[in-house]
Amino acid sequence: MNEELSREGGCLCGKCKYRTTGDSPRTILCHCRYCQTLTGSALSANVWFPEEKVSLLKGDLSSYEMKTESGNLVTTNFCKNCGSTIFLRLNVFKGMVAIPGGSYDPPTFWFEPQVENFCRSKAPFLETEIPEKNNTHPMYKPVREDIHPHTKKVTE
Repeated sequence: MNEELSREGGCLCGKCKYRTTGDSPRTILCHCRYCQTLTGSALSANVWFPEEKVSLLKGDLSSYEMKTESGNLVTTNFCKNCGSTIFLRLNVFKGMVAIPGGSYDPPTFWFEPQVENFCRSKAPFLETEIPEKNNTHPMYKPVREDIHPHTKKVTE
């Protein structure tokens, strides 16, 4: 019997823990304004898994839902105590859940990103050798003005 590799991780305070089984079919770096705001950093590194390969081992999660300018729904699940993001879901990737790459214990960064999205808003000091780079996202089709909800439009 071939047993799949499992990895565990969790939140900053340690009250929430998760386990993933097997290898990720897709790891994506994203430089969109939503990911920058969500992480408080220049990008997000999300390791995607089929839902059935992810389990919450302990902890209480809160959730936040947000609609993007493309009309897609993003749901984050985070620790009720420290606020660390544990899971992220997008309605366009049904049956999949993203795990923040830096939340694994230890953060060995065992995954290899295959795609870089929203390179148009990438920090100029970041350079990668990731083969697939997109200025936006292949499914990006805004239904309203393309600005982050917390950005004020400057008028002259």
